[in-house]
Amino acid sequence: MATKVAINGFGRIGRLVFRALVEQGHLGKTFDVVAVGDIVPADNLAYLLKYDSSQGRFNGTVSSKKSSPDKLEDDVLIVNGKEILVVSARSP
Repeated sequence: MATKVAINGFGRIGRLVFRALVEQGHLGKTFDVVAVGDIVPADNLAYLLKYDSSQGRFNGTVSSKKSSPDKLEDDVLIVNGKEILVVSARSP
């Protein structure tokens, strides 16, 4: 059973940790990333993960979507078919 984790902050370090989990085969097996906390929408996070200027392109599929039609911005990050909730709050 995978340990459920959330990544608080999807900046340089958060993206590196996430990439390491994916590249080493831990995502969905050892660890299950259920949420990402950041102040930007999921579509921006998807772009930053896919086209990282220092680490290179992400070797996988990355996209985003809205969890419901009434949302103003994308709040779900989809990586290799796995949906991850993006929680955006400046002052939680």
